Amino acid sequence: MSSGKIPATVITGFLGAGKTSTIRHLLETANGKRIALVINEFGDLGVDGEIVKGCGIENCEEDAVLELPNGCICCTVADDFIPTIETLLNRAEPPDHIVIETSGLALPKPLVKAFNWPEIRTRVTVDGVITVIDGPAVAEGLFASDPAAVDAQRKADESLDHESPLEELFEEQINCADMVVVNKTDLLAEAELERVLRDVKGELRPEVKIVRSSYGKVDAKVLLGLEAAAEDDLDSRPSHHDDGHEHDHDDFMSFAVDLGEVENPKALVARLLPVIAEHGILRIKGFAKVAGKDMRLVLQGVGGRLQHYYDRDWQPEETQSTRLVVIGEADMDSAAIRAALESGPASDRSASEEAGRESAAAF
Repeated sequence: MSSGKIPATVITGFLGAGKTSTIRHLLETANGKRIALVINEFGDLGVDGEIVKGCGIENCEEDAVLELPNGCICCTVADDFIPTIETLLNRAEPPDHIVIETSGLALPKPLVKAFNWPEIRTRVTVDGVITVIDGPAVAEGLFASDPAAVDAQRKADESLDHESPLEELFEEQINCADMVVVNKTDLLAEAELERVLRDVKGELRPEVKIVRSSYGKVDAKVLLGLEAAAEDDLDSRPSHHDDGHEHDHDDFMSFAVDLGEVENPKALVARLLPVIAEHGILRIKGFAKVAGKDMRLVLQGVGGRLQHYYDRDWQPEETQSTRLVVIGEADMDSAAIRAALESGPASDRSASEEAGRESAAAF
């Protein structure tokens, strides 16, 4: 950077949009650049950090991944975020670039504001805010309070304004963006994709670029080096919270479920899909122990679209079990969800085969 400051990229996006996949590909294409990662989770299981640490990517040392779990990075700036950035800056060999993955429920603008704090403002700058969007979710209207009603009324009533917590978060994240990555485009027909791109572009500031991707595959040379200095450009990034209202997460909740060993991935999917559909679960993610397998299974899902893959062997010090984080709106029935998952037919092979056909195994 011409300013002499270390650049930082903020990667935001709603739950399950593909932020972690995008970061993994960024690391794979960083060409030796020393990148430090700060990862913020919503929930009490460090899935995103563990996925990155286990990726086996060159220059992705474990001590370069710092996690801020169990809290919103934009709400704990003084206590958590500023000290973490200071720790990185004060290392004997500071990083060339800092990449921050926010919680899917975080507002990016308060985080960008934090780069004006006296402790760090002369040493680091926001190179850019990258917002990752789940293309199919946008196409399905999942960021509206009542997707079916909005879709039915859109043509008849273009002035429809019926915001939900999901829709407001979506607007916060794209309003603050310097670049938008529309992810999972492989799951969209061309006409759907064009509609999503048109709708998203209509919400963005004129200078913001849109990039298409599948599986988060956007090279580091595209994502890094935007030189936006976003902390000096806050006024152009509107927020619902500019009027001083405090941000909280009372609209959402999360909890972890332990399921023990599962017979196979399809059986796990068969257990999950009906519960997700019945209870309107927004996001589910975690690790699973599969019978007869030495490798850890990663499972991530947005709505009824579930992805699963083996990422690495279980480590000797790890407990080999299945543990998932469930995320949804605050009124979801956590007791009923837990009971349904714990008693589900994990070994029902016929249901497993059917679930395998119904579930899209790609993010």
